[in-house]
Amino acid sequence: MNSISREEIANGVFFNTIKDSRFKTTKLSVTFALPLTKEFASVNALLSGVLTRSTSAYPDFTLLSKKLSDLYGATLGGYVRKSGDKQIVIFSISGLDDKYAFKGDNITLDMSNLLCDVIFKPKLNGKNFYEEEILQEKRQLKDLIDSEFNDKRVYSLNKAISIMCKDEPYGLSRLGTKSDLDKVTGEDLYSAWVNLLQKATVEIFFSGENGGEVAKSTLKNFFSSYERFPVNTENTIISNVQSVKEEKEVMELSQSKMIMGFRSGVASPYNDTMAMRLAVAILGGTAHSKLFNNVREKLSLCYYCSARFDKTKGIMTIESGVEKENIEKAQKAILKELDDIAKGNITDFEIESTKLSMCNDFVAVGDNEFGMEVWYLSQVLCGEFESIEDACKKVQAVTKEEIMEMASKLKLDTVYVLESK
Repeated sequence: MNSISREEIANGVFFNTIKDSRFKTTKLSVTFALPLTKEFASVNALLSGVLTRSTSAYPDFTLLSKKLSDLYGATLGGYVRKSGDKQIVIFSISGLDDKYAFKGDNITLDMSNLLCDVIFKPKLNGKNFYEEEILQEKRQLKDLIDSEFNDKRVYSLNKAISIMCKDEPYGLSRLGTKSDLDKVTGEDLYSAWVNLLQKATVEIFFSGENGGEVAKSTLKNFFSSYERFPVNTENTIISNVQSVKEEKEVMELSQSKMIMGFRSGVASPYNDTMAMRLAVAILGGTAHSKLFNNVREKLSLCYYCSARFDKTKGIMTIESGVEKENIEKAQKAILKELDDIAKGNITDFEIESTKLSMCNDFVAVGDNEFGMEVWYLSQVLCGEFESIEDACKKVQAVTKEEIMEMASKLKLDTVYVLESK
């Protein structure tokens, strides 16, 4: 069984404890949330890698790796993601639960101190990061940016979002750009590090059976020593669509990609989004959805066709892989399926099977510590704190009329096509 608790331990710093006896490991993560801006996107992404390469106590990657090995093979990581109009910078460490260690070893305390070393005590050259470490991380980050370009499914979705949200922070890449990355200096990185510690809102998650109080005390001491001015970021929510934006790009591909972006105006924490999430799942979120059964299977218009909903922005995107000659047909067929839901052309089987599928997915999230952390992190970033059990109850309570109402709110905003030559 697990239990959840939440406490503010410093100004804008929250410690979330997920106590669970099912696992033999402990996971501790510190998540910094800042406004996503062109100025800081690349430098924050770079910072997440540079800080996890070394610390003042372990000044090179080899020594840091040896320390992790001494902690029963603990793993350390830093990465960035995007949540609405926020850029999220995460540092985490995971390892063996204290009760499985040799007598006298306090792994949680050691892991907590090491993670604090990474965040608060980096290897610095005055007010500068070392150039050789910056160059190595720049190469890796550029490789990651290239990999997203080379995966045309990922590229087409990112491109559609950048077109749809051109004037919103959400339209920016969480990694920034290669050209912006080239301009980042050691001084820029130092300024970004100070900005992160002073201005970000912070969500700390501890997952495990033992050591939560130790981790909380350690991190509280570090954060309390800083004067902080946390910045809260409100997501831009747009419901009205003046005209549909359409853009086409041509590349050497085996199949074309079509992304359709819709606005709804229904977003957390301003609205209860569960009915919208269910409507989107009925449309294209499961193996028995309308897009899969009708557009893909019956009409054979797509190689794949699925829908997803971003509750932080109230945006639905539909991704499809199509032959060039079927692009227009597929678009019309997709819009018809959405219209059918809005008109109530939904069977009881579609509703009940989708509810069951959603609840199964929610419950599966709780099968590991990483999933549990992701669940509650997504909740708190949206200003919520909803358990998996409560979410399942909400799903079951959604009515057919609410599903129809949500489908009618979805308005086509953007159509992006990556067309094969």
